[in-house]
Amino acid sequence: MNLNLLKLEIIELLEKHHKITTVADLLGLKQPTVTFHMKNLERDFGVKLFDTRMGRIILTDAGYALLHYAAKINALAAEAQRVVKDFDTLRQGTLSIGASYVPATYILPKLLDEFSKSYPGIHLSLSVKTAPAITQMLHSHQIDIGIISTGSFHENPLKAYALCKDELVLACSPAHPFAVSEEWTPELIAASSFVLHGRASSTRRITDQWLEQHGISPFSRLELDSLEAIKQAVMLGEHISFISRMAVQSEADRGLLQIWPIPGLPAERQVYAITNQDRYMSATSLRFIELLQEWSRSVQEPLLGDQE
Repeated sequence: MNLNLLKLEIIELLEKHHKITTVADLLGLKQPTVTFHMKNLERDFGVKLFDTRMGRIILTDAGYALLHYAAKINALAAEAQRVVKDFDTLRQGTLSIGASYVPATYILPKLLDEFSKSYPGIHLSLSVKTAPAITQMLHSHQIDIGIISTGSFHENPLKAYALCKDELVLACSPAHPFAVSEEWTPELIAASSFVLHGRASSTRRITDQWLEQHGISPFSRLELDSLEAIKQAVMLGEHISFISRMAVQSEADRGLLQIWPIPGLPAERQVYAITNQDRYMSATSLRFIELLQEWSRSVQEPLLGDQE
């Protein structure tokens, strides 16, 4: 069987674009050449991999099974090419980072600016997604480093470096009816209009666990994916939310929000830098990890060490 990288790339592109002409243009090939490789794949495997529906190429179930491995092989091939090209140099190369919303917004901008000034030949890219999405990107070798806020993290073959605490607090407006209370009890929280984070976020998972533990079903289920939108909704005065202290500390210092401890919250979150131990650690990645650890020490949050 002649299963080369070009054929695997054709499978990935067909799944994305569903047109042979588009795939041919992207690969700089003629349309009959793409068709030839498709027929060869089906002949080699002895099973139908492609269907044509209303002029679109659709993968069969067998085609999707092959796509799963094609995506992994193509990602590893691209990584190998990049690593060899940029071998142990900080003069040129690329660094792809994925981060969840809190570290992407409140930690990384300054560090990325500092890194880019120190190593102007390195091309930096940042993907901002939920913590579970960043973890999956690490598993599939789409990024070099992930930086997420989450609870205790143990997930082979990923290696986590704890950087700092990311405390969840209750945030409300000074105009909220219960803002003058001495403390927020579960009863007051149950009586308040709640802004929930998107379902995919680790903050939402912790919030749901706390609400279930206390038998609370919020009477207002305003659900927002944006940290900024959540803060703006809370500042209107009617709503409360559980949110990262880092995300609201500036507004609290300026008197725009009040923050309170969440009663009986057992989960302690950390910000972690995460790498895939099955992925080659380039000099560029190592230097950025060192920069993160230097930042951790500078803000007097002790580095908690690797999470085995």
